[in-house]
Amino acid sequence: MNTVVDNLLKTIADLDSKPTGAYNIRSNGSGAGRRSTENIVIESKKDLPGIDITIKPGTKGETVYIPVVVTAAGLIDMVYNDFYIGEGADVVIVAGCGIHNDGCEDSRHDGIHRFFIGKNARLKYVEKHYGEGTGTGARILNPTTEVTMEEGSYCEMEMVQIAGVNSTVRETSAHLGKNAKMMVMERLMTHDKQVAHSNMKINLDGEGSSVQIISRSVGRDESEQLFHPDAVGNAACRAHIQCDSILMDHAKISSIPQITANHPDAQIVHEAAIGRINNEQLLKLETLGMTEEEAEAIIVEAFLS
Repeated sequence: MNTVVDNLLKTIADLDSKPTGAYNIRSNGSGAGRRSTENIVIESKKDLPGIDITIKPGTKGETVYIPVVVTAAGLIDMVYNDFYIGEGADVVIVAGCGIHNDGCEDSRHDGIHRFFIGKNARLKYVEKHYGEGTGTGARILNPTTEVTMEEGSYCEMEMVQIAGVNSTVRETSAHLGKNAKMMVMERLMTHDKQVAHSNMKINLDGEGSSVQIISRSVGRDESEQLFHPDAVGNAACRAHIQCDSILMDHAKISSIPQITANHPDAQIVHEAAIGRINNEQLLKLETLGMTEEEAEAIIVEAFLS
């Protein structure tokens, strides 16, 4: 690994060195390191680029790291990763992609992740995206996430776009079984002329299932964002969608929460708010000796944390 790659891994996965336990590191379309453990097996797919991760039933307290880094201009990388979380397991999966592009050609990574979460299993999934580099080529990330949850399972997804991604289209879908619970937290920052679209469709198919979707975003400069979450109640269930955005400079943000009830006992709520930074908050920080720019930075950081 070189310094650029090390810095990317630190930013997207909080890694200072190779992790203990199970991991798979992908760099410029190839494997750069892998380890399985007794309870977590990582294998290459035989027919497609990507990996299968199988977590044995009852596995608890283990973390899997699967970061991707791209440092080659002009590279188009695509992977298909499948995750099988066994019954009663309780694990953390840390993903994420970092692109460093110093060239004039676009660099792109598309990841298709499918999760199959067993009965009463618990999963926390963390995905961070980040771009950097001095080149004119774009840094493009298009993640697709598909989740299937069995009875009594729990899934928490933290999806973060830090900075530097010129274009992203996020597609997220899920099917929740009986008493399954899902929490999705999306935090997104765009600047310059970046464009970000995020589409979610969560199908609550089982009795007693529930989902909470929270989106917090900041749009700066001339960037554009579109967030379209859709909660579909097909049984006696609960769902709540909350979209909050801070609009700065000449950015544009559209939030289109959608709710659909196909069962009389489906309880689904949505709310959305877009606005500028609160002037009273700015003034309070400025009276403490901060410049307007410093005050804005602190407010934005707190909002996205």
